Amino acid sequence: MPSVLRVSTRNARFQQWQALLGNRNKRQRAGEFLVQGVRPISLAARFGWQFRALIYDAERPLSQWALALLRDSRAVQVPMAPALLAELGEKDEGSPELVAVVAMPADDLGRIAVGPSFLGVVLDRPASPGNVGSVIRSADALGAHGVIVTGHAADIYDPRCVRASTGSLFALPVVRAPGHREVAGWVTARHTAGCPIVLAAADERGGRDVFRFDLTQPALLLIGTEGTGLSAAWRELADVVVSIPMAGAASSLNAASAATAMLYEAARQRLLARKDPG
Repeated sequence: MPSVLRVSTRNARFQQWQALLGNRNKRQRAGEFLVQGVRPISLAARFGWQFRALIYDAERPLSQWALALLRDSRAVQVPMAPALLAELGEKDEGSPELVAVVAMPADDLGRIAVGPSFLGVVLDRPASPGNVGSVIRSADALGAHGVIVTGHAADIYDPRCVRASTGSLFALPVVRAPGHREVAGWVTARHTAGCPIVLAAADERGGRDVFRFDLTQPALLLIGTEGTGLSAAWRELADVVVSIPMAGAASSLNAASAATAMLYEAARQRLLARKDPG
């Protein structure tokens, strides 16, 4: 039987959860983060993420969706005063029905499955949580198998990232890595295991049009930071540097747009290859 913890004041437990909204270090130390919204919470449940607490409005009847979550989860159940819940839900008007406290999985590259059809994305030092969430959403929608975020980057568990991903954060592995060396070691290990992965970097000065490069092979797409692009270390590791053809006055795309364009091209090529295997 799940335990019940009623919260009606700004006690220590409320302050701990409130800190998860804006304090990356406290999220990391606690190993948990807040999830807001019906779709993200539903996807977290569907894909087996661990709920540590389910915080719900103590003063209104709950929907069948919320009741089912509470019934099926072993998480601590927390009826909360609506004014406090509104703060955790970051809503301007009214309170959400429910907010979840979810445990972070390990940052283990082994969570990303690699096979003959592998497609993944590396984000090098992205600064915007919203852009990271958008890339995760695109990666999920376009058939990627994982996203790797490297270096000093926006936090994938920032509420802005979780919201921008619209729940896709829970549907595919998203792993943080300190830098290029760890990812390079993982790629080498996959090669040794019989699945070589081509590293395709996106850059406006790339020597090859992305539409003219074979993305039907196992591929890891490398996307640089919004301001300065890929680091020199990543460019040296890349097997190929490709560009996205553009018209008009724009000389480059932001990280989320570039990643989506690369992912779409990979998905397009793979769809055509399945339709015409000869």
